[in-house]
Amino acid sequence: MMRTNKFVLSVVASAIALSGMSTLAHAEDGINIGGAVRVNYSYKDYSESSKDKAGDLTFDMASLRFDGKLGNWGLKSDYRFTSSTNYIKYGYAYYDLNPEWELQFGINQVPFGNIGYISNSYWFGLPYYLGFEDDYDVGVKATFQKNGWHTDMAFYKNAEYAASENKQYAADLYTGTINGTEYNNEETNQINLRQAYTMEHQGGSTTFGASVEAGQIYNAKTGNNGDRYAVAAHLDSKFNGWNLQLQAMQYEYDAADSMDENKIAISVVSWQYEIASKGQVYSVNLAKTIPTEWGSVKFYNDFGLMTPDVADKTYDDSMQNVLGAAISAGPTYTQVDFIMGKNMTFSTANNDHIGLPEVGDDWDKRFNISMAYYF
Repeated sequence: MMRTNKFVLSVVASAIALSGMSTLAHAEDGINIGGAVRVNYSYKDYSESSKDKAGDLTFDMASLRFDGKLGNWGLKSDYRFTSSTNYIKYGYAYYDLNPEWELQFGINQVPFGNIGYISNSYWFGLPYYLGFEDDYDVGVKATFQKNGWHTDMAFYKNAEYAASENKQYAADLYTGTINGTEYNNEETNQINLRQAYTMEHQGGSTTFGASVEAGQIYNAKTGNNGDRYAVAAHLDSKFNGWNLQLQAMQYEYDAADSMDENKIAISVVSWQYEIASKGQVYSVNLAKTIPTEWGSVKFYNDFGLMTPDVADKTYDDSMQNVLGAAISAGPTYTQVDFIMGKNMTFSTANNDHIGLPEVGDDWDKRFNISMAYYF
């Protein structure tokens, strides 16, 4: 009931805000209302039921997006609906101080790692499942862009939902019990700094960048605070339709009063799992986009490796490789992915974690097709 009330209030508030600015905004800037509907087919070689049925075709999600502007003020939001829940991806107001500076207030994208994504596929890259790709939190962000320079500075008070909630888009720390281990951790008081520079060259451009993230971990049971940090170096280079993405990062979650200092809990997309509390992550992605008469086709291979760096030396590496193609045609966008996972959550049978001791030593495989229509 509480989630329903929150949803109703958010829709009403958005409608009031939009109606209040619509009569004026259409004359100058305008309001765009759009969204998407997406279905998904998956076949898992490690699931007997999936093999018996030759895979599953399911409704993935529908989204409703608002993008409005009046003078220097603007509003952006993306609310998503699935078969089992609904949640906000982002929702923030922004103000353009001048052509170079923009301020964002609300649930906005955390500036860490490669600008945009460190992946090409529907499946995202390995950093997403650790909370370091396409993450969204509640706070304020300032963005500067001029002459190839891109600077992001941000402060986030907390995650977009309570730590006991798992029905959310972005990966955040989780409060609850997993496999007998009790977690009481919440993200709070986080700062981010990202600096990037784009160099134009023949055939394309190359962006070099570095990111820093630091914050506290509040223990809701004891009232004590731990800390966390992450650093990353990243490169995104485009040349004659080719795209190379490289990223190396290190992270550490040092929770207060932890039952096991080697691991911590994460929740995302209606599930929760454990990850190594400290480690390094390496991403290598290569893509080639081929334009067509009706749109384009992008072929890609995304590889991620996570190496745990904890006191328990029985913890094992996690790997994920996604070979796929993205087909863009008019309002449709289809991604065909072949996912291989080793000791990796969501893409393996018995290893629903990242960086913990591996069960078995196989690469598990799944085939996925995401079909989306945008309006």
